[in-house]
Amino acid sequence: MTALKIFITCPRGLESVLVDELNALSLQYIHTVDGGVDCTGSWKQVYQINLHSRVASRVLVELVRGACPREDAAYQLALKVNWAYWFDVNDLIKVNVTGKKTPFNRIDILGLKVKDAVCDVFREKTGKRPSVDKTFPDVRIHMFVEGTQARLMLDTSGEALFKRGYRDDTGEAPLRENLAAGLLLLAGYDGSQAFYDPMCGSGTIAIEAALIAKNQAPGLYRHYGFEKLKGFDKALWATIKQNALQAVTDVVSPLKASDVDRRVLKTALNNAHQAGVDDLIVFNVQDMAQATAPAAEGIVVSNPPYGIRLEDEHFLRGFYPQLGSVLKQQFSGWKVALITADRTLPTGVRLKPARKIPLFNGKLDCRLFVFDMVKGSNRGD
Repeated sequence: MTALKIFITCPRGLESVLVDELNALSLQYIHTVDGGVDCTGSWKQVYQINLHSRVASRVLVELVRGACPREDAAYQLALKVNWAYWFDVNDLIKVNVTGKKTPFNRIDILGLKVKDAVCDVFREKTGKRPSVDKTFPDVRIHMFVEGTQARLMLDTSGEALFKRGYRDDTGEAPLRENLAAGLLLLAGYDGSQAFYDPMCGSGTIAIEAALIAKNQAPGLYRHYGFEKLKGFDKALWATIKQNALQAVTDVVSPLKASDVDRRVLKTALNNAHQAGVDDLIVFNVQDMAQATAPAAEGIVVSNPPYGIRLEDEHFLRGFYPQLGSVLKQQFSGWKVALITADRTLPTGVRLKPARKIPLFNGKLDCRLFVFDMVKGSNRGD
C-alpha cells in the first residue's frame, strides 16, 4: 500500500513537540515547517495521531499538488481528484483555503473554484452534486497555496483537535487546549511530578496536566472527520480506541489549581468535571500571593495576566514583584513556566529564565519563560 502524504498543523512554536509525538508513533520522512509538520504514514497512523496528539490542530491527507499561478488553475487541479472515491455525494462539504506569499488578492476565490470542480466531478459520475455547509460539514477540504504552488488535502480531524469536548465556557482569555498541553510538555511535565497553576482561569492547563498524568489520549471521547470517509476501518479504529482506554493509569502526584476569581473557578470545576478529571485536581479560590507548593518539588505552568492595554501597566508594576516573591519563597526546588506576551516579565519578577521559548497564542507573539527555582542562583537583582 502506498504511504499517505500527511500534513499536521499545530500552534506555532510547538513543532518540536509534535515531532516527538510523531516519532513515538513511527511516522516517516518527518519535516517541520512553520506551524506544522509534513510526514508519511498509514491510515492506522492517521487515526492514532488524531487520537493521541496533544498538540496537533488538524491532520490533513494530501490528495494532489501542483502549480496554481491563476485562479482557474485551482479548478483544474481539483478536477484531477476522484472525489467520489473519498466520500459520498450526499455528504455536506466545506472548502477552506489558506495561503502564504500568493499572487492572489482574494484567495477565497480559489475555494469557490475548488468547490465547483468537486461538484463537476460528482455530477459527471453520479448526475448529482454535493451541497455546501460551512458550519457543520461532513467533509472538509483544505487547499494550501504557497507562492504559485498548491496542495489539496482532506481533513481527517473534522472539528479542530484542540476541541477536546470538555470546555463550554472559556473565560476571558483562554488558551486553546493543545497550546496548554504544549506548554506542559515544553516545560518537561510528564505526569509524574507535582503540578500547580496558581492563576488557573478556566482550568485548561490543569486539566491538560491531569490528562497527561492519567496517560489518557486527549481525543478519546470525541468524533473525527475520518469516520465520515469511504474506506473508514471501523474495526481498526475500535482496536486503537480500546488500546488507548487500557493505557489509562492512576495519578501518583498531586495536581493543584487556584484563582482569585470565584466565578471563573466555577467554570474550571465544570470543565474538569466534563473532562472526567475533577477528582484529580484540587481547586481553590485563592489569591496568587497566598500560593503554597503542594510538594517539595514539581512544576508550575501558568498563564499570568499581561498588559495588552495601557491601563494594565500600572497593575503589572505591582503584580510582577509580588509574583516573583511568592515563587522565590514558596517554590524553591520547583520548575516554573510562564507564558506571556510581555517581554518584561523576567525583569518584573526579578528572576533569570533558564529558557525562553517563542510561541504564538493565536496571533499573539508570546514567550514561554522557564525558571529553575533554586535558592539564590536565579535572582535577577
